[in-house]
Amino acid sequence: MGSSQSAHDDLQRLSDGTGFSTEQIRNLHKRFNHLTHNQQKLRREDFDNISDLTFNPIRGQIIEAFFDKRNFTNSEVGKVEEVDFEEFLTVMSHFRPAGQNLTEEERERSKRDKLRFLFNMHDKDNDGTITLDEYRHVVEELLSSSPDIEVETAKAIADAAMLEVASVTMGQMAPDEFYEGITFEHFYKILKDLEIETKMHIRFLNVDTTTMSCGK
Repeated sequence: MGSSQSAHDDLQRLSDGTGFSTEQIRNLHKRFNHLTHNQQKLRREDFDNISDLTFNPIRGQIIEAFFDKRNFTNSEVGKVEEVDFEEFLTVMSHFRPAGQNLTEEERERSKRDKLRFLFNMHDKDNDGTITLDEYRHVVEELLSSSPDIEVETAKAIADAAMLEVASVTMGQMAPDEFYEGITFEHFYKILKDLEIETKMHIRFLNVDTTTMSCGK
């Protein structure tokens, strides 16, 4: 990343924007270079050799999160084919635990950002809702690693869970009513009391974001 004043300023800017310390950013840059073989851009195939991801039931969603424009900015949608280090770092920051000295407003904003990130992972078609099919797909993937749960059982679990969500957000529904899907505001309402800081951490890059120590 260089040693000039400009590089130092870039480090500080990235630190201010993501909450990572400059040392953590240097460590993540090493991991980025390892993944890309010292290229300037990261592509989907660069994730192929990450052994921790091989059998992860939501491997696809995790990888796609790094190429989803919604996770770089609030004003763009769609996918990209490759990302630079700053975009990579922005995605990684969603897994970073919030600081200890945040105000209540800052903590709430951090939680909202993390839940938005999770919502985006499930809203694969960028239409602003998580449909029953999208939700069912996530549940089926999560349950697929268990040989004791059949496909039809997984579908039934997903259906029941989505109807429960619908009843919470929309009230009692008639049998013939169609639930179009859960919006982010509904998603946030349901999960805002969840201790999201303890749920969102990542180790597949040999980086434990609960401590942000980087493997060699």
